[in-house]
Amino acid sequence: MAVLARTSTGWFPVARAAEVGTTPVPVGAGGRAYVVVRLRPGGEVSAFPARCPHRLAPLARATVVDERLECAQHAWRFNGEGRCVAIPALGPEGTPPPRADLPVPWAVEERHGWIWLAPDRTAAPRPPRPLAEPAVEPVPVPPAPRGPVLGNLDRSLRHAWHPVALSRELRPGGWLQVRLLGGTWTLRRGAAGLLADQPAYGVREHLGLVWLAPEKPRDPPFDVPEDGDRRFVTGWLPPLRSPGAAGSLADAVLDAADHVLVPAHAGGEWRVDSEPGGFRGVRETDDGCRAGYVHRAPFRLRLRLESADAVTTVLFLLQPEDPDSTRLYTRLLLSAGPGAPLPGPADVGRAAADAQEALARALALQARGDAGGLPLSLREELHLPCDRLGVALRRALADFAAGR
Repeated sequence: MAVLARTSTGWFPVARAAEVGTTPVPVGAGGRAYVVVRLRPGGEVSAFPARCPHRLAPLARATVVDERLECAQHAWRFNGEGRCVAIPALGPEGTPPPRADLPVPWAVEERHGWIWLAPDRTAAPRPPRPLAEPAVEPVPVPPAPRGPVLGNLDRSLRHAWHPVALSRELRPGGWLQVRLLGGTWTLRRGAAGLLADQPAYGVREHLGLVWLAPEKPRDPPFDVPEDGDRRFVTGWLPPLRSPGAAGSLADAVLDAADHVLVPAHAGGEWRVDSEPGGFRGVRETDDGCRAGYVHRAPFRLRLRLESADAVTTVLFLLQPEDPDSTRLYTRLLLSAGPGAPLPGPADVGRAAADAQEALARALALQARGDAGGLPLSLREELHLPCDRLGVALRRALADFAAGR
């Protein structure tokens, strides 16, 4: 016969001791979500809250590295007391701020064949001996953000132009069904132009894509000077689909491209300026290389990489299909500089391979986090100077969602 997990002593049995190794185990104690893990084989058990403070990534997906718990998303490391001891983005000399530390439970004990947690200070110095096999508390869902979260069905997204197909996917005289914001539209290309058979504010073509606005849009124009410029050649990556929200994917794309595409073109920190409907970010080096981002709400990104003899522009354009589905279109525009021959297929292929690497990293980042939506309140997550682009994205989307 099992006894209740809750005890009057403030101690909670959460897992059999034999079931806890160097892989985090989600548990519940007193209605709170934790993970328990051994930071070395056969070592003592440590307990941590269920989420990393940086991007609220589930620590159940963390790994043990050098007797530290390493978050799967950005490799923040925590010791057994919950202290953050390493943040790679700060560099080897960087010091994690105190706010990066995890609020661990008051005490953890391995006793009577079980792991016990005391979330809060208790007068009982050790767990009681159970009279029968304990019944552990169900694992709670990790706490959701307290502030607004932008998901793919947010009402504000109806007031924007969204990419819904490559232009070449909709042939003359043909039709195509697309998903957007949880609904289905049938698009037709006839003699009168583009039509949508579900009521919509409008359908148009731009940048080699078909765009649809369900209701009167309030998003700003998205200008791409390279489009139509004969000094640039263009290429497309195959559209890909993410099992998550567009906001969190856009955040992951900013992060991934900053690690994969930008380093060869710029150094130092991003300088970010808010603009109507989005933001602009710039990084430069002393030898004239430059990286620049332009974002326009809700989910349109332009990355321009400039060096002495070449310019590469990458467009990331996101289609929020359903709560758990986002389609991503990626277009490349390459120029070899004044007086130089146009980039050839090999040049486009190399740029495409780099972009594919960035997208693979972005999808992995999103998968390691919570893809249900993007928290818009800056108080929900711990932000560092290296997070300037992500902070700007959250501010721009918060303004858009609020109709500002």
